[in-house]
Amino acid sequence: MANYATPAFLSSLKAIYPTGGPSTTAHPGALPNPWVLITAVTFSAANVPEAVPIVFKYALDELRAEQNAKGIAGEAAHEEQLVLARKMRESILQSGLLSGMPRTINSFIALNEVMPENLRETKVLRNTNEHMSDVDKRAEELFRAMYRDTADAVQGLLDSAYPDLGWFCRTVGYGLTYGGPRPPLLTQVECTYAIAAALIAVDAPRQVAWHLANARHGGASADEARAVRAIALEVARAVGVRWRAGVPEVVE
Repeated sequence: MANYATPAFLSSLKAIYPTGGPSTTAHPGALPNPWVLITAVTFSAANVPEAVPIVFKYALDELRAEQNAKGIAGEAAHEEQLVLARKMRESILQSGLLSGMPRTINSFIALNEVMPENLRETKVLRNTNEHMSDVDKRAEELFRAMYRDTADAVQGLLDSAYPDLGWFCRTVGYGLTYGGPRPPLLTQVECTYAIAAALIAVDAPRQVAWHLANARHGGASADEARAVRAIALEVARAVGVRWRAGVPEVVE
């Protein structure tokens, strides 16, 4: 089986994303460079699960090297590593709503094979007892935060196609799935990046355009949004994804 996730390829993907941009500096808890989430999600959504653990191992090794250079050890080092592991898992889980759970399951099985024991989860992070009215409220807030002035138009399009579709996309999508655990494991922008990467991998241009715009709504710069698109395109193209009508550009 071809090894797409070579160190040279991963290094080139990391270099695409601009450092010090608003989507990371303005959001506490964000990864300094979310290339790893975009890359892992694209591999997962493109049905190349064997590449997902390679991406994680590469990023974890880099983080450990940085920690050693800075003298970060013990619990502080473990917390930073756990953030990386949790963001990786959450981004892949969220992308499964778009690429399909079979691909997500295969990616998780592969990822778990290399996951250090002290970075694994032992319990569900989401509130399984949360009342649906609270989920609906949270879904509405996130949906409007992402779509801004296009929220009503998008929701109306979904509702008119099939009311249950509108409910499912809003409540299950933005409430239970993208809403994630509380407190969130992903920032709003990181969540949007994962969505956009998965959509590029499955060739859904209408929704790609929506979520590249939503990345801007969440605080990403145009350069950052373009980098998300570029990273996902590079990964998807490398594993053989083809697009019937191209991939939308980032609109200024």
